[in-house]
Amino acid sequence: MIKGNLHPISSLVRQAVKIFEPLGFEVFEGPEVDSEWYNFDALNMPADHPARDMQDTFWLTDGRVLRTQTSNGQVRYGEKHKPPFRILSPGQIYRNEATDYKHEMSVFQLEGLYVDKGVKVGHLFYTLEYFFKKMYGPDTEVKFVPSFFPFVEPGFEVSARHNDKWLELLGAGMVHPRVIKNMGQDPKKYSGFAFGMGVDRLVMLKYGIEDIRLLRSGDLRFLKQF
Repeated sequence: MIKGNLHPISSLVRQAVKIFEPLGFEVFEGPEVDSEWYNFDALNMPADHPARDMQDTFWLTDGRVLRTQTSNGQVRYGEKHKPPFRILSPGQIYRNEATDYKHEMSVFQLEGLYVDKGVKVGHLFYTLEYFFKKMYGPDTEVKFVPSFFPFVEPGFEVSARHNDKWLELLGAGMVHPRVIKNMGQDPKKYSGFAFGMGVDRLVMLKYGIEDIRLLRSGDLRFLKQF
């Protein structure tokens, strides 16, 4: 009988889900192939939005796309559920870009979304600091740098320090009122935060891996270490 092991990406996703469970997050998986509306427009990225240029997208002949972020599940979930809700959306995303030791055209992402009355930026900071300290240890440092993402306002780039190494891991912020409106919810009544983590990079930080391409190389000599 041949025994197998979990891929380090699958293993870390399971760890992450367990960390977020006590905070009330449940898993929701959106489609990998989706409409332009859910992947872009509903997330405050209409056709003429400059943020579209930041994501070189794989288009299908029928006008659908390979999702460029797991954020495509945000409005899908919000349309069918009344706040409060907290969800995690793990899954593969696709971007038509050149690969190097820090970038791949297909990576795994873990999306988080929390919508309720009175959600503040402090809730976002606490949640992410809680996660990283649980994942990497109580001495882990977390840094929030103001940034721009069309579906959040304000937005932040988030980095963590583990074993004396800083690595930018995710974008996050307060859900833009237009996104909440596109869910069919009242943005004057509800607010929320969202974040999107690159799981490949989380694995790299945890195990000190220098080249992201190793995670998808299929090299058993590398994978057997885990």
